[in-house]
Amino acid sequence: MKIPGLAIAAGGVGLAAWLVRAGRPVPEAMGGRATGTRAARMAESPEWSNGKFHNQQLRFEPSSRSLAGSVRELVAGRQERHPVGDVPLVREPLDARPEGTHVTWLGHSTVLVQIDGAVVLLDPVWSDRCSPSQQVGPKRLHPVPVELRDLPPVDAVVISHDHYDHLDMGSVKELARLRPETRFVVPLGIGAHLEKWGVPADRIDELDWHEETKVAGVRLVATPAQHFSGRGLSRDGTLWASWVLEGSIGKVFYSGDTGYFVGFAQIGEQYGPFDLALVQVGAYDDGWPTIHMTPEHGVEAALDVGAPVMVPVHWATFNLAFHPWAEPIERVLVEAERRGIGVSVPRPGERIDVASLPAEPGFWWRSVT
Repeated sequence: MKIPGLAIAAGGVGLAAWLVRAGRPVPEAMGGRATGTRAARMAESPEWSNGKFHNQQLRFEPSSRSLAGSVRELVAGRQERHPVGDVPLVREPLDARPEGTHVTWLGHSTVLVQIDGAVVLLDPVWSDRCSPSQQVGPKRLHPVPVELRDLPPVDAVVISHDHYDHLDMGSVKELARLRPETRFVVPLGIGAHLEKWGVPADRIDELDWHEETKVAGVRLVATPAQHFSGRGLSRDGTLWASWVLEGSIGKVFYSGDTGYFVGFAQIGEQYGPFDLALVQVGAYDDGWPTIHMTPEHGVEAALDVGAPVMVPVHWATFNLAFHPWAEPIERVLVEAERRGIGVSVPRPGERIDVASLPAEPGFWWRSVT
């Protein structure tokens, strides 16, 4: 015989246990807070005022979307925002030091860039969810095509900003453990997160915009972006950035997360041209033009920095916006053809040689759309 009160109590105990389990890693995942000399250096940045970082060239464009409309779209568009089949992955071993410049998109904004003999890993996220807890939050739409332990030796990990879909505690801790020679190159303030997670201070380079460091012969320059930061309720306590990766021969630009702004043209003038641009094209919305580019703006950004070809990133892996799953790439191709720029769309895990790019994007996503 079932006693309703006991059943409810048992369910309550189960829920409480789940909540405790889900919440246990959250305080650590939120990272550290800058103090001392780190905080003093942040306060000296031209991008810092009134206790936080700011977009100095911010252009506000109000949203036309109502709350009711957002709820309707969230419900009605649910299936469109997921692939209908398994995303095709490439699971081939990656050579450690190929000649020239090679790019391997591993999903979302995680990219392995092999440039002039150096290996640079951008925004590594290997966790199943981009969240402070692996019990809740946006879940992967496809597996990571290569395990962290199977990567070639990584000279530098470069982080664009501290949101959970770009700065993943589990991946950072594992990389720091597996690769004691790896350096972490990050915007101002993010070193506090890394140190809390066990990365030694002498392996961290924290940069303001237009500051640079050199790792394994590759020049890494933090360049402007128009975004925001934060891993909890407070925002903008760490800086966000786009990045220039420049070897003796190859040169790659990575946009990070950003709205479209005049800074791209300025980056092109100061640091361009580039062989290839890795550009954020997904997770856009009418209400977010200042923080995430539309596909059309992504194409324009690649042209602004002086790249003849772009690889779209920040799409296909996590459901972070209202638009259909494959809409970003289809819009990119239309705009790129109109504007006369090349587009390469590798499958997750597929390495491309920047000197010998395929003539067609392959259209692999259409088989699962």
